[in-house]
Order: sequence, then C-alpha cells, then structure tokens
Amino acid sequence: MLELRLVQGSLLKKVLEAIRELVTDANFDCSGTGFSLQAMDSSHVALVALLLRSEGFEHYRCDRNLSMGMNLNNMAKMLRCAGNEDIITIKADDGSDTVTFMFESPNQDKIADFEMKLMDIDSEHLGIPDSEYQAIVRMPSSEFSRICKDLSSIGDTVIISVTKEGVKFSTAGDIGTANIVCRQNKTVDKPEDATIIEMQEPVSLTFALRYMNSFTKASPLSDQVTISLSSELPVVVEYKIGEMGYIRFYLAPKIEEDEDMKS
Repeated sequence: MLELRLVQGSLLKKVLEAIRELVTDANFDCSGTGFSLQAMDSSHVALVALLLRSEGFEHYRCDRNLSMGMNLNNMAKMLRCAGNEDIITIKADDGSDTVTFMFESPNQDKIADFEMKLMDIDSEHLGIPDSEYQAIVRMPSSEFSRICKDLSSIGDTVIISVTKEGVKFSTAGDIGTANIVCRQNKTVDKPEDATIIEMQEPVSLTFALRYMNSFTKASPLSDQVTISLSSELPVVVEYKIGEMGYIRFYLAPKIEEDEDMKS
C-alpha cells in the first residue's frame, strides 16, 4: 500500500511541468525514504533525477518498495485538474495497475479523485557517482533562464566558461555572436539574488541550448540554480525543491567538430 499526502500540491504540478517535455514515460520509485524518478530523454543525451524526501510529505506510507510506470503527459493532464492551493494525495495498492490522485481544496469543501492506468516501462538505473567539480556556479534561476532563452535566438549551442572573472555564456550563429558575463555577486540584499562561483580551475564546455532551455522549465521550483561543471563530466543543473528534495538534469558536453575530424 502506498499513500503520499502533499500539502503543497502545486509543487508536484511544477515538477511535472519541468520534466514532461524531456521525458515521456518514466518509473516513479517509492521507498521508505522518498519518492524518486530517474530517466533519460528519448535521444539518450540528457538524464533527469528527481527526489522528494518522505519528510516533506504530511503523510507518507510506503509498505514496500514500489515502481510505478507513468506517462508524464497523462499525469500532467491529471495534475492540471488540481487547484494550486489543493492538497494532493497519491494512492496505489500493492499489485494494482492503477494509481489514484486525490485533490482536496484547502477548506475541504471539494474532493476530486482521478485514477490513471500504470504502464510497464523497462528502465535501467544508472549509478551516478558523486564527483568533484572544477567549477560550481550558483545564480538566480530566472537569470539563467533568461540567458538561455536570449542566446537560443542567436545560436544552437552555448559555451559556458568559468574563470576568476566570472561565468561567461557565449554563442555564435548565422546572424552573429553573443557573450553574456555574470560576475560573482555576494553582496545583495536578498540571498536568492546572489551569484556565487566556486572554482578549483577554469573550465569551458559547450552544450546544446535546446536542452538547457528545457531544463529551465524547472525555474518555478527554486529561486536559485546550481550549475556544476568539469571538463570530463556531464554538467549538472540542479534546482532545489524547498527543503524536501531536488531536480537534477545531467547533460553531456558537445565535442567540438574539429576535434571529431582529427579523430
């Protein structure tokens, strides 16, 4: 038996909006410690990892580990029927092929329940090692979203370079080039407006902007985004979900074409 009650139901709606463009079908894994998802996009370029810890739910019951395969677009359709203030409860019986979403209005005068069929989805769990990163950038998520959107009107890729001067986002396309530099800025009135750069060594990597723009759909979940970069590793773009968890997006860097030709 599984029963999860989330008072801030809007969180779940935002999580779905953040990942449904990237991943179509995925398994939600429930265990004693939390509700999680790990899935790759259809082209196997990006990976998304979601964790909602059990402590963040008002009520969390998971008698045994359970994996529920869901079509995320269908799940998003159901969650759109919930009001932003609604309390959302997710229920599933052991061995059942359906999951029930229950939406309660805050003053309990309206309760709706929606039942959705589960799917059998083959998925492999990738062990993601904890790595040391050459550079970690924390910046306002709205700023990062704006930069990715602006640059994608000029080019298809973004080069993210971190030096002691700051973090630079660059692109080039048929119409010209663009460079946006964000300097470290800790002395702000509100901590969520700060840009903080921790750099062990300079790093410069190229990524596909269409994926970056897809990741920024998680911006409503968090005021800040953390971008972790290392030359041999995929970038990690992380949005914290309040105190209860995170969404992390992993994207492999693009290898420059002239290097391809040499090999």
